Amino acid sequence: MQLSTLLLLAATTVLSNGNADTAGGLQVKLLTFNIRYGTANDGDNAWPHRQEMVGNVIRDEAPDFCGLQEALRFQIDAVRQAVPEYAECGVGREDGKTKGEYSAILYRRDRWQLDRGDTVWLSDTPTEPGSASWGNTIPRIVTWGRFVEKETGRAIFVFNTHFDHRSQPSREKSAEFTAALILREAKGEPVVLMGDLNAGEQNPAILRLKQKEGENAVGLVDTFRVVHPDAKDVGTFNGFEGRTDGEKIDFVFVNPSAKVVSAEILRSNRDGRYPSDHFPVNAELVFPMK
Repeated sequence: MQLSTLLLLAATTVLSNGNADTAGGLQVKLLTFNIRYGTANDGDNAWPHRQEMVGNVIRDEAPDFCGLQEALRFQIDAVRQAVPEYAECGVGREDGKTKGEYSAILYRRDRWQLDRGDTVWLSDTPTEPGSASWGNTIPRIVTWGRFVEKETGRAIFVFNTHFDHRSQPSREKSAEFTAALILREAKGEPVVLMGDLNAGEQNPAILRLKQKEGENAVGLVDTFRVVHPDAKDVGTFNGFEGRTDGEKIDFVFVNPSAKVVSAEILRSNRDGRYPSDHFPVNAELVFPMK
């Protein structure tokens, strides 16, 4: 039996076992998706050839929240045209307005309302647009929001980020900063952290986010590993080739108190063509509510 079939069966099993005790909890579906910046010289894989597929992934998954990485303004506009039921939170990393890549959060406007949120820079001057100071030569950001369920008033914090691809010191500093940011803003409410972290599962930056004790420990849980603890072919950077080797660098993290109903690396393609050079990753969660 192929690994993809095994993963699907595992996710289905968890889903069927999980429904019995989700009553009363806050059920949320997430998707993190590095869509590859739209001005890249990617030939047959350039944005105009992928745009429809990206929109289809989001439409088919129908998440409550979708964290996009590497998204330029015109790409977000195209995605939102394809899935108009979503609103957005976030700004461009170059100027704090529309210039440069976003780490945008798309959210279902029919269910959720943005209560408050912000974009901050992963640097020593986090409120200064375009700043970079930890070894990364390009700006890196975290976009976050507190979203309130319109029908019930229940709230969830969603954080979306894209760590640096070259500098390990920057990744570690970014993890430390993000952990402190989560604690400062969320104050015990349900939390999701999504993103392309450019770091494998044993990287110190990832381990820092999972840290359960010590200063600014958030003890986040990798949703995929809750469902698939022993999966081997988990690479999420596919290079437009569908590769599954390499490390899993795209994550949906969550509070340890949340129930992970399902989680999957999505490897859909059209005749061998992929929506992006990263596989999107999803998760369905239930947060216990007091």
